[in-house]
Parts: sequence; C-alpha cells; structure tokens
Amino acid sequence: MQVENLRDILHWTEVYHRRLSDYLQECADKQSSERVKLLLEYLSEHEGHLSELFEAFEAQSELKTLNTWCYEYLDKNPIQLAGEEDIPLNEASTQEVMRTIAAQHDQVTGLYRYLLARANIPSNIELLERLLALEEHEVMRMMHGANRWEDS
Repeated sequence: MQVENLRDILHWTEVYHRRLSDYLQECADKQSSERVKLLLEYLSEHEGHLSELFEAFEAQSELKTLNTWCYEYLDKNPIQLAGEEDIPLNEASTQEVMRTIAAQHDQVTGLYRYLLARANIPSNIELLERLLALEEHEVMRMMHGANRWEDS
C-alpha cells in the first residue's frame, strides 16, 4: 500500500489492525492449546475493534488535515505483520504471543511518534496526539486483559 498522506496513514493503520485480527483468528483456529487459542481470539477481537476505531477517525477527520503529506517513514522503516515473522503464532505459547503483539504495536506507535515529532500544524498535531493516545490506550487495555490469562 502506497502511503503518502495522513489519510493513507489512517487507512493503512485500519487495514493493519484488520489484517492482524484476521491473522490472530487464523492462528487461533490452528492452535492446539485451548488457553493460547482463547488468548488469540481475545486479541483478535481487540484488533478488530482497533481497526473500526481507526476507520471512524478517518471518516471524522478534516479533509485538510488528512491531505498532509507524510510518506518517508514507512519507506525507511517498513512495518511487517506478525505472520511474516519467525514465530508462527499457531504454535506459540501465551508469552510468545504477548511479546509478538507488543512488538507489533511498538512499530505502530513508533510511526505515530515519528509523525508527531515532525508535525507543525496544530490540527495535525492534535490528530496525531489523539491517534497515538488511542493506540497506546487500546494496547494497554489489551495487554492488561491478556495478562489475566497468565495469572489464571
């Protein structure tokens, strides 16, 4: 996907979370451990919710803000989806799943931090701050809920 402006970033993030949700569900369907399967399904639901939230942001944001150019980050720092990594989550432990998902989200928050550090228009700064906060908050909620799997 060619990413050139903030609209593309929002759309890319929406698609990213949807693909991650689909991948997590696919791995859950192949998982032999019931505990890991439930964790993967839980995380898949959260990723699907995040995809919907970013889709809503895209629909509600101002056209002028969304048309701001920002293409260099992903060219220099490509983000790879979990399915492209070495650990197949359909065979992973709960700890491996959690580490992989945390790493996935670190890549996305890194993207938003980078864009925020370079933003100089108040509407762009506001949008990027809201998106970064949303991503961080949802990841924190997801990890907190997933950590309950480890405690039980």
